[in-house]
Amino acid sequence: MKPVIAIHGGAGVLRADKPATQHRAVLKQALEAGYEILVNRGKALDAVAAAVVVLEDSPLFNAGRGSSFNSDGEIEMDASIMDGATLRAGAVAAVRRIRNPILAARAVMEASRHVLLAGSGAERFARKQGLALERPEYFHTEKRLSALRKNLRNYHGTVGAVALDAAGNLAAATSTGGYTGKLPGRVGDSPIIGAGTYADNRACAVSGTGLGEAFIRAAVAYDVSARLRYSGASLAAATAAALRNVADLGGDGGLIAVDRRGNVAMPFNSEGMYRACIDRRGRRTLAIF
Repeated sequence: MKPVIAIHGGAGVLRADKPATQHRAVLKQALEAGYEILVNRGKALDAVAAAVVVLEDSPLFNAGRGSSFNSDGEIEMDASIMDGATLRAGAVAAVRRIRNPILAARAVMEASRHVLLAGSGAERFARKQGLALERPEYFHTEKRLSALRKNLRNYHGTVGAVALDAAGNLAAATSTGGYTGKLPGRVGDSPIIGAGTYADNRACAVSGTGLGEAFIRAAVAYDVSARLRYSGASLAAATAAALRNVADLGGDGGLIAVDRRGNVAMPFNSEGMYRACIDRRGRRTLAIF
């Protein structure tokens, strides 16, 4: 099986925002970090985690260091990861100090009997697992502070990755800082398995970005997988249908997906979505609009 990877840095990008070359550079870095693992016959799970870590470490994207502030001026981050070979999954929600929430989500999956840990309990668990915690100031970027002061709300800021490895295994990972001005304690779709993240070797791997409440109500990530498994839909048709359901609920956004045959889909119904992929032929694609 030829390895495949796709990543996103969030939908809802506006042309007026004038995305900088730095965004493209970080997307490329994340894409290559994941793909390097795959071409060396590494696991899809390792690849998606590595790609998301790069995006979390950048202040340019709304996850990890670049997370948005809630209405109290605090950071609360969510993340999840899923292994398509075993259907094992892990997630964290409303965490404030974990440097890389995606690594905490993976630790929940691999080192606990749970799927989702939230708040201070998730942070205590992460500390026991030896993961890095940062002071609040680490997450304070001028761009996000300015957005809070101006009450600018972008409901689409999320990062994610999906991959198919040489052994035919799928994995998906998603991480977010939510959106500016959200209520404290709000949790979106990113840490919800079946909403913002899903992976199943029998079908596909999916990571979403958009209005989280709509993605939860439409069970978007699982919906895509179910359409492949139960109706034999193509990946393109399944992802398009899932996004139509989001639109019917008054939401928008996008998603990335790879199926068990290595097909890739990266649809969105917002103005733009940071996205990139390397397909089964090794062809690279990086786009915003």
